[in-house]
Amino acid sequence: MLNQDGSFNVDRRGLKYFEEKGIYHWLISMRWTRFVLLLFSGYVVINFIFACLYMIAGTNNLDGMKAVTFGGRFMEAFFFSSQTLTTVGYGRLNPAGMWSNIIAALESLAGLMTLALATGILYGRFSRPSAKILFSHNALISPYKDITALMFRIANQRSNQLIELEASISFSFLNKHDRSHREFRNLTLERSKINFFPTTWTIVHPIDDESPMRHFKANDFLDSEAEIIILLKAFDDTFSQTVYNRSSYRAEEIIFGAKFNIIFGQNDKGVVTVDLHRINEHEIIPLPEYS
Repeated sequence: MLNQDGSFNVDRRGLKYFEEKGIYHWLISMRWTRFVLLLFSGYVVINFIFACLYMIAGTNNLDGMKAVTFGGRFMEAFFFSSQTLTTVGYGRLNPAGMWSNIIAALESLAGLMTLALATGILYGRFSRPSAKILFSHNALISPYKDITALMFRIANQRSNQLIELEASISFSFLNKHDRSHREFRNLTLERSKINFFPTTWTIVHPIDDESPMRHFKANDFLDSEAEIIILLKAFDDTFSQTVYNRSSYRAEEIIFGAKFNIIFGQNDKGVVTVDLHRINEHEIIPLPEYS
């Protein structure tokens, strides 16, 4: 249901695209590469339309045009449009006729509105607080006291300070008697909240008598298409706002009989170091109960 990047793997039908999302939400939430391409494409299309209007109004109404071929005149009209749209105006070309002046006036107004809109959206994208949490590639079933536990490791990818970090974990699986029904059970954690998050946090769910995983073997996780759904909530000290992050582990991403390696160290100045490139490092520990 939930991809590791936090996006939902659900196909919603019955609504039109913009009815479901809204243009502003769509522009704010789309990927940066797609947003930049859309911005550039929109800029080219707007200038192309106005260049066509200048050509229809007659290039003789644009003083200072030097090109003699149709292609050359169109390109000069296109670049004159870009200068008018952005209110740059280098001065060599200028509208002379009534229609070209009307088109230039309308384009100036469109340029002011478009640039204001683009600036607002860019500000919204940059100012939107978000948590960039690094998850271990796999969740592990590891020894824990006298029993076993489900655990995975997380770390903050950014240098900002996250405080009062909370974790909520759900266990989702298909009912063995009715596979059309998917059940969701909340998992009790060894520790569901930490005050500070400067290094890493190994989130642990003890598989005790109260755990919904207590009767699950390795094959049971695969057969029931089990999934561990994670929601993290924290207070971003930089933006003074609450941020969220979500991810999940599918059954095939859970390793039975393993434990995480220690990735802490100390430099020459006595400062604690954490090697986040090793966040997924683990070693195999056979668990007879899951053999």
